[in-house]
Amino acid sequence: MADDKHVDNSVCSATALRKAARRLTQLYDSTLAPAGVTVTQFALLSELVKRAENAPTVTELADAMVMDRSGLGHTLGPLERDGFIALVVNDKDARSRHVVLTLRGEALQKKARSLWARAQKQFTDAIGIREAKILQVALLSIAHNDRLDPL
Repeated sequence: MADDKHVDNSVCSATALRKAARRLTQLYDSTLAPAGVTVTQFALLSELVKRAENAPTVTELADAMVMDRSGLGHTLGPLERDGFIALVVNDKDARSRHVVLTLRGEALQKKARSLWARAQKQFTDAIGIREAKILQVALLSIAHNDRLDPL
C-alpha cells in the first residue's frame, strides 16, 4: 500500500492528470458521438443552460470553464457555425460579446445529456461512487485554486 503521507515526486502530477484526462475524454467523446458533440462542447452547452437567464460574456464563459479565450473560441466556432450558440454584441460595449444558447443548442444539450449520463455511469462504475466523488472534489479544488495560477 502506498504511503499516504508522501507524494511520489518521481511521478509528474501534470502528466498523470493529462493521461487520465485523455482517457476520460476518449470515453465521453465516443459515448457522445451519436449526438455529434464532444465532451468539451457538451460542457459548454451545459454551462450555457445553467446561465440561460444571464448569458455570459466570452471572458466570463472562459473563466467559468478554466479555458483561455483562444481555446474557447476554437470550441465555440463550430457551435456558432451550426447554430447551437450565438455571439451577441453588448449594446453598452461593442467589444463585449455574450454567448447565447439557441433553441437548437438547447435541444442538442438535452439530446446529449442521456449519452453523457451513460459515460458518467460507466466512469463511476469503473472506479466506484466514493472514489468518483473524492476525485471530483479534488479536481475542482485544483481547477479553482488561485495558488496554482501561472506566474
